[in-house]
Amino acid sequence: MDRAKYFAAVRSSLVGGRLSTNQVNGMNAMLDEWQAKPFDSRWLAYMLATAFHETGKAMCPISEDLNYSADGLRATFPKYFTVTQAAAYARQPQKIANRAYASRMGNGNETSGDGWRYRGRGLVQITGRDNYAKYGIADDPDKALDPTKAVEILFDGMINGRFTGRKLADYFSATVTDWIGARKIINGTDRAADIAAYAKKFLAALEAAR
Repeated sequence: MDRAKYFAAVRSSLVGGRLSTNQVNGMNAMLDEWQAKPFDSRWLAYMLATAFHETGKAMCPISEDLNYSADGLRATFPKYFTVTQAAAYARQPQKIANRAYASRMGNGNETSGDGWRYRGRGLVQITGRDNYAKYGIADDPDKALDPTKAVEILFDGMINGRFTGRKLADYFSATVTDWIGARKIINGTDRAADIAAYAKKFLAALEAAR
């Protein structure tokens, strides 16, 4: 694989001509993992696109930003915040996490602090005690920010269906290419069209590097 050609294609099609050191390092870690055990390049393209979206284009492990305004809370977590509650919780990330993620995904109630403790981290923003436990890091959730661990979680979760039960092989096979439906591996249909567009550009970059 000619990585210079790959990065040139990514620069021109996805990031407006410039890549940061963190972006390059993050993608190199994913490319290294793929080249060690190669598989369908569509799978890798979709994983790169997922990381691109979930990290806000940083391409390195991050912690979830929960510093929402009242309107942002209503738009993002309408099931968990009334208009009055959104006003009371706005711009308080720890309180927001503890309420929004309470009593689900293996977390305790709002007062347990699990929502904040097990907020989204990594390349794919794993969330909730159950997901952290799957990777043996429930006792040290910040390990999801370790670059090597973050790549492991991203690859394993999407290839083996450990996030939602859906996996890459369900959407990319000898007979199927479903860029839109693949979002169900992570998060239903949220931003599915955007991520599909990113994935196609990443695939073109991978093909240019052959």
